[in-house]
Amino acid sequence: MSALRRINKEMQELQKNPIPGITAAPAPPGTNPFEWVGNIAGPPDSPYEGGLFVVRIHFPNDYPFSPPRITMQTRIHHPNISPDGRICLDTLSRRWSSALTIGQVLLSIQQLMGEPNPHNPLAILPANRQQFNQTARQWTQLYARPPQPHNQSTQGNRDNGGNDGSGGSGGTGSQ
Repeated sequence: MSALRRINKEMQELQKNPIPGITAAPAPPGTNPFEWVGNIAGPPDSPYEGGLFVVRIHFPNDYPFSPPRITMQTRIHHPNISPDGRICLDTLSRRWSSALTIGQVLLSIQQLMGEPNPHNPLAILPANRQQFNQTARQWTQLYARPPQPHNQSTQGNRDNGGNDGSGGSGGTGSQ
């Protein structure tokens, strides 16, 4: 099956040459190689900076001749991402090319987060960009907080069992 070979090749490439701020792998590991979970760090100098956004990736049986289906699992306030997680990105539809890799597509999503496309929105980009950015930052703080590192030096500060208050969207892939 050529799709499986291509998917495995891309997984090896991501492991060998990681993309800063982006991870992706089958979820859970060792299961269906056509179903992945990815994490995208919010781009610097954007209202999403500091957030970690979880995406679900489904590779079709004829991949790479058809694009993967990618949905945002973490709530995000963005004009090109619908409330149900659909991502309006032309490379995931009419401009798909079999030369693209999942790493390149995830990088394109990260770039879209930093630079919304006003010509192809799912929702109207508001005229008050400052208000939009404020809401996007608030949502990032509420829904896209990455897991906090363990602090071994502070007594009484124990691991809370993985519950960081992010509702499971903090990049764990457990949604």
